[in-house]
Amino acid sequence: MDSRVWHQHYDEGVSPDVLFEDISLPEFLERAASEHGDSTALIFMNCRMTFRELMEHVDRFATGLAALGVQKDSRVGIQLTNLPQTVIAYYATLSLGAQVVMTNPLYVERELEHQWTDSDCRVVVVSDYLYESRIKAMRDRLPVKHFIVTAIPDYLRFPLNLIASNKLKRAKTPLTARVEAGDGIHFFKDLIAKNSPTPPQHDIELDDLAVLQYTGGTTGLSKGAMLTHKNLSRNVQQTRAWFTSVETGDAVFLACLPFFHVYGMTVGMNFPISVAGTIVLMADPRDLTGLIKNIAKHRVTIFPAVPSQLNAIINFPGVDKLDLTSVKACFSASAPLPSSVRERYESMTKGRIVEGFGMTETSPVTHCNPLAGMQKNGSIGVPMPNTDCRIVSLEDGVTDLPVGEEGELLIQGPQVMQGYWKRPDATKECIRGGWLYTGDIAKMDEDGYFYIVGRKKELIIAGGYNIYPNEIDDVLTKHPAVVEAGTIGVPDDKRGETVKSFVVLREGESVTAEELILYCREQLAAYKIPRQIEFRDVLPKSGAMKILRRELLDEELKKPSSGDSC
Repeated sequence: MDSRVWHQHYDEGVSPDVLFEDISLPEFLERAASEHGDSTALIFMNCRMTFRELMEHVDRFATGLAALGVQKDSRVGIQLTNLPQTVIAYYATLSLGAQVVMTNPLYVERELEHQWTDSDCRVVVVSDYLYESRIKAMRDRLPVKHFIVTAIPDYLRFPLNLIASNKLKRAKTPLTARVEAGDGIHFFKDLIAKNSPTPPQHDIELDDLAVLQYTGGTTGLSKGAMLTHKNLSRNVQQTRAWFTSVETGDAVFLACLPFFHVYGMTVGMNFPISVAGTIVLMADPRDLTGLIKNIAKHRVTIFPAVPSQLNAIINFPGVDKLDLTSVKACFSASAPLPSSVRERYESMTKGRIVEGFGMTETSPVTHCNPLAGMQKNGSIGVPMPNTDCRIVSLEDGVTDLPVGEEGELLIQGPQVMQGYWKRPDATKECIRGGWLYTGDIAKMDEDGYFYIVGRKKELIIAGGYNIYPNEIDDVLTKHPAVVEAGTIGVPDDKRGETVKSFVVLREGESVTAEELILYCREQLAAYKIPRQIEFRDVLPKSGAMKILRRELLDEELKKPSSGDSC
């Protein structure tokens, strides 16, 4: 790739052009098992699995899948939280040349029916409680022929397996259930026990489809991004090249981000396995106490996170008395990181937060701040090796804009998807002339650092002015009483749209809407100031802990018109 201005800010030892290995994700696991077989691969509460044990379970499960008819180009749905079973099912599916369809456990019937019908899933791996509470009654509407059922405690050891089962039964919404054996019902533990670790061998080409990763669907029905073995392997290798301090066989990763989200899948699962690192699994990304205990107990060194988690950590009672200093690098992505959160986290832990950026359609990592070099508050950093970017006019989508001007972000690189599953129309709209049109409004500064200003579809146009919700949220979260904020545009007879912010206050703090608006007047141009502020106990979030502005807007549109709050 020709030199770009951002290359001069790469850390020492990071090349703009990675010499990629032609290796698939299953081959990364095979290498780890061969060269680091006795090293710990997975930790889940009192369960520990070495790479040799993990490889054997993957092979046994792959043999079981093949017996159910899974072969090259079959689709296998995985609807699990972060469990040993999730890793096993994922790698077993890929090893057969089949495609993984990662499915959010929070999905309701409509979403499940769309995703599994659209992808033509014939086999699904699912938690027992999800099968009984959500799937059993809709089986006749699905193309799925075989359900492989597992329970959260299946890989826990005595006595925690019994304790956990009892606790899950007593939960407000039970997280375990008895599933009766029957036609098309199989049990995960049985498949592991009765099958040999000798699955059919398939030649996997790097250009073969590996994962159908469905978009969040916050603006309509979700689409399946087609990610190949090459896309995923190249992105893992780009990430490895970026973080030169991560040594093979030495790192400990905290996997608190869900694997059904592309960020958690690549940075929390595939990246660790590629470097034979230990993965500390967390089934619930909202379990803040468990998160902090896992970091301290297992001496986590790499912590992929989202801003809401980092914000919660710095506000956790007594966190200043805990030792979290083992973390050498903390990745933050999926949403903008308020500068106030960065400053408090880094001063408290002495660790380094590296803010980056990615998309479902890019496997996902495309940008990152240097780990050792210059970081800029509010910036997603610079493009990763072998990645090129442009900022083009929102008017014509073609004209390149000069430094500092805001336009649509375009990306080109080996991590970019092949297109949307069975959606040539959407693919043609999204990928043009070899460039991925991201739908994100961004700008680049003179050093080649990029800044996300907002989403084209989230852009608020009030009185003819363009207003970006991220900017307003960043200002609000700097107020000492505010923990989180989510801003949307709501219909307004005079302005077309007007700005409304939803705010969550810190425990024990109090502030009025009028006071927050006055605070914003000191930080924002008059047309950007929220005209309405609504206080909430929590804000709706996706499984990846991203604030769902679309859900806030849907709730707002259902209300009778009430005018401005202030």
